[in-house]
Order: sequence, then structure tokens, then C-alpha cells
Amino acid sequence: MEKQNIEINYLYHSGFSVETEKWFFVFDYYKGPIQLSNKKTIIFSSHSHPDHLNPVIFEWQQKRPDIQYILSSDIAVPEKTNNFRSLSPGDIIENRDLLIKAYNSTDLGVSFLVQCEGIQMFHSGDFNWWKWIDTPEEMAKAEKDFKDEIEKLENEQIDIAFFPVDPRLEKNYSAGAEYFIDKIKPQYLIPMHFSTHPPAVKTFAEKMKNSPTQIITLTERGEKISLTL
Repeated sequence: MEKQNIEINYLYHSGFSVETEKWFFVFDYYKGPIQLSNKKTIIFSSHSHPDHLNPVIFEWQQKRPDIQYILSSDIAVPEKTNNFRSLSPGDIIENRDLLIKAYNSTDLGVSFLVQCEGIQMFHSGDFNWWKWIDTPEEMAKAEKDFKDEIEKLENEQIDIAFFPVDPRLEKNYSAGAEYFIDKIKPQYLIPMHFSTHPPAVKTFAEKMKNSPTQIITLTERGEKISLTL
């Protein structure tokens, strides 16, 4: 199979646009500048938390009626929205050009696995090992929920993963990302969900510098990277 070029643009927090030869995807738009493409476009929103869903995305269809939306089933969709699918964990969309699987979250909504043009991407939404310093029972449940879902992903060959590295978890800020890399072994992992605290991303990249998974650090709004896969 021929190698494919892919351009990734960091929007803010957990928001990214991804452009392939045929497709333009937007994941979990929250805020920041964005230029929509004329290519076939899908807007993904993993859940209804306001730092993952800005209702302005539904206004984009006024200029581009052909835009499609793939949304978690907890999202209330405006009445006049066309071309949308609401997904729950386990749901699959498959056609000749595209495969989308909804996995579970350890918070609200879903995480997305997207396969197109020979490239497989995973956007975790709020799926993470939320290893808060909490009661032993709550910590054990958070660990079990996370690891159980990771087990479902272990047969997936993921090229690019967008995954939380959240400094609010303090010393456990990268526990989920490290476990994900150990079990899933994506080719690239792009940290997200760090809001206005990008030093955590740099620290994580340094920590993982000997990992076979390459850590890509995109920390400035509008920062881009082009990959060939």
C-alpha cells in the first residue's frame, strides 16, 4: 500500500483537525482558530462537556451543508442539524472508504477509532486512567474501568493516538498514557487535555524518549505537523 500524507493541526485542549488526501476531520472542537477544508468533512464530538463540544460546530453546516457529524449519544443535537450519527460504545459505521468504531469512556461519552486510507487513528475524548488521589475503592474502580477498556483495544493497530496527559492528576498525570503505550503500542501518541499547562507535555515527552512510540508535542494553538504513514 502506498504511504499516505496526513496533516495534524492542534486547535486547543483536546481539539485537533486531521487532513488526509481525501478527508478532513475535526475532533472535539472547543475553541481556537480553524479553517475548514473543501474536502469531505466529518466533525467528531466525544461527549457534551463544554471543553470538548462547542455548539458553534453546528453553525458550520450553514456554509457547508455537506458536513457530517459523528457524535456521542449524550449530545443534544440542534433540531435543524442534518447528516449526523449519534454513537454509543460498541457502535460501528463502515463503508467503502471509512471505518469508525465507538469505544467506551471512563468519564462521559465515547472514544473514537477512525480508519481511512490505510491509517488508523484513536481519539480518546475523556477516556483516561483518572488516577485521582481518592478513596481506595474509587481508585480501584477507576483502574479497573480503564484497564478493561484497554483490553478491548489491544487487537487494534493504531498509528496515531490522541490521549490525555493531564497535569491536574499531579504525579499521576501520565499514568493512562504510559499504560496505553505499553499495551497498545501506537506508532505516534499526541498528548492532549492539558489546557493551558503545556510543560506537562514536554516533561512527558522527555520521560518517554526511549519508548518505541514517538511522542509528538503540539502545544501552541495552530501548531501543525505533517506525517507520512
